[in-house]
Amino acid sequence: MSLSIRNQIPGTVTAITPGEAMATVKVRLDGGQELTAAITVEAVADLGLAEGSAVRALIKSTEVSLATEPVGAGLSIRNRLPGKVTGIAMGGAMASVKVTVEGGELTAAITKDAATDLGLEAGSSVTALVKSTEVSLAAG
Repeated sequence: MSLSIRNQIPGTVTAITPGEAMATVKVRLDGGQELTAAITVEAVADLGLAEGSAVRALIKSTEVSLATEPVGAGLSIRNRLPGKVTGIAMGGAMASVKVTVEGGELTAAITKDAATDLGLEAGSSVTALVKSTEVSLAAG
């Protein structure tokens, strides 16, 4: 199956914490960074997920935010992936920003104004921020 989701990063399930309807799934990306996905308990069962399962983390580019300053305490976003900007495509209203992180590459779709205000250019250090509810998982 082909998907329009550009961000597909391989990893391995390290922990699953089930709740009544939702579960959090911790994934160690191939580059060593940790990512958390909040998915339904039913999806965990349907995918046959367990510790050690190989997965791909799927994240829509519109769900990736970028920070150029250190991100400290006081923020509920669990997924904070440091990386470097490798390319920017500016459009009339939006910008597509490619970011290399340990173990893969992410694309962030942000406004052109945000990209300009952040002073983004190739080589810029950034932190990609993704809410755990915006991370989907694919088995294998």
